[in-house]
Amino acid sequence: MVDELPNQVKKGRGAVSNAAGRFEPHARVAVDDGWQLSGDQDGVRKLRTEVTVERVKSALTRNTSPDIAFDRSLNPYRGCEHGCVYCYARPTHAYMNLSPGIDFESKLFAKTNMAKVLEAQLRKPNYEPATVLIGANTDPYQPIERDYRITRELLEVLQAYRHPTVIITKNHMVTRDLDVLVDMARDNLIAVGFSLSTLDGDLARTMEPRASTPKRRLQAMKTLSDVGVPVTVLAAPMVPTLNDHELEAILQAARDHGATVATYILLRLPLEVKDLFAQWLQAHAPNKAKRVLSLLSQSREGQLYTAQFGKRMTGTGVHAQLLSQRFKLACKNLGLRPADPAEFPLNSEAFLRPPRVGDQLGLLI
Repeated sequence: MVDELPNQVKKGRGAVSNAAGRFEPHARVAVDDGWQLSGDQDGVRKLRTEVTVERVKSALTRNTSPDIAFDRSLNPYRGCEHGCVYCYARPTHAYMNLSPGIDFESKLFAKTNMAKVLEAQLRKPNYEPATVLIGANTDPYQPIERDYRITRELLEVLQAYRHPTVIITKNHMVTRDLDVLVDMARDNLIAVGFSLSTLDGDLARTMEPRASTPKRRLQAMKTLSDVGVPVTVLAAPMVPTLNDHELEAILQAARDHGATVATYILLRLPLEVKDLFAQWLQAHAPNKAKRVLSLLSQSREGQLYTAQFGKRMTGTGVHAQLLSQRFKLACKNLGLRPADPAEFPLNSEAFLRPPRVGDQLGLLI
């Protein structure tokens, strides 16, 4: 793990520190000795992405959260090169003895055997199909997908088994798999959600440094919508005073580019994320930092985060209630359908197990 000084901006990275995870036996304090690190330019250090191949025994992850319309998900990668500073998945890197900070976005794991493991699970006689979410933790179309193509392999398995699937991404790369998506859309087997936190390119560049620009995400929405792939917009996360004033504009832009369903999420700051985000605010928006954290605390019953179901996504209090009212009114005015966490209307009846070579020999025995 690389020790980094707090509040040091790295080119193309979201977090500004690399503190040890919560399970580490030792905490380290970095001190500036005046020497510029190798590879620095004007004090901004460039970091290369490292990818470790991981072999998994199970592909499907199960959950029982009533806030999510899915009880199973697929996560082809650990860590995410998009580097979104607010990502609620960052604390999971602590389980790998790595930092939820810079390590999360630069030390990645690719589950290269996941498609084969998924197919084996789908072939089990007792498997009951229901909508699966790709991208519950990290983005399935983050930049390393260009080389590893694990998401593409998973989609091909799900296509062959006619399995209902939802994708959540913030990358234009999803349009690469248009052939599979269009085929699945014909049987109501696919929907794609785009996370869109801002229309401001400069803000997006600091909050989500390696994700597709807002403009490119909107273009991807239109591309998918034009060929019949259902599109949902996730106005997320909404950050008080930083981007929440954009809520209506985000929803309208998404509607104009083909989105028919919408939802929003108030910024969540679990575990290490709260410190990482506070550091980011001091580095990129110091004049707003105190106000942002104060409003978040007011919306989380005096805390920066609550894990309570029913409240963790939208918050409580005056500011949270106002945001909820604005969202509902905007959806009504724009003709968008608010997403229902208790239901996602995809087709589970088309599920089938494709025959394999030699399967018909069993009829002769």
